[in-house]
Amino acid sequence: MNSLIIAIIYGLSGFLMKFSDDEYDEKSNKIMASILAIINGVLIGYLTSNIAEAPYIFLTIIIATGLALKINGIHHIFSLIVFIIVCFLFNFFSNQLFNLSLITLIICTFSAYIDEFGNDNPKFQKNKFLKFFFDYRFTMRVAVLILSLFGIYSNLTGFTIPYIHFLNIETFIFFLIFDLGYITAGEIFKKYFA
Repeated sequence: MNSLIIAIIYGLSGFLMKFSDDEYDEKSNKIMASILAIINGVLIGYLTSNIAEAPYIFLTIIIATGLALKINGIHHIFSLIVFIIVCFLFNFFSNQLFNLSLITLIICTFSAYIDEFGNDNPKFQKNKFLKFFFDYRFTMRVAVLILSLFGIYSNLTGFTIPYIHFLNIETFIFFLIFDLGYITAGEIFKKYFA
């Protein structure tokens, strides 16, 4: 698939994820939140099933938000159900899932969980740096960047660590585009819809 189309889908999925949450959390608009979440479920299910390293981003986000008990609205449930259905339709659970590195998935999930924990922790809201760091969820960005830098190093030298899959730099770039969509949705919602 064309990298530009992949980037657009990543950005749109980040945008829809945040806008859906804001519709639900800020306006209590369950219908609009659910519609946006369903579309997002289709997008992230498609990416997870068809783009080699997308599961390290989207499964991570789903697992981490579940562990942090943040799958807390009907829109999340709809998105999760649609995600699972799309993954089944593209045979993700019988093919690609079993080729993932469990250690890489754990590293990404742990970093996303730290972001979720830090985002709502009042202790971190007092410190400007930590507030910014966790408001914009930098832990997972750093983890994906490090795995991508090791991926570059591995491609150049052949360096490997058993059971760890290093990511391609494109995965980091796509993840930043996802984050940009997420942040943009939050800013647009605050400015025009709150």
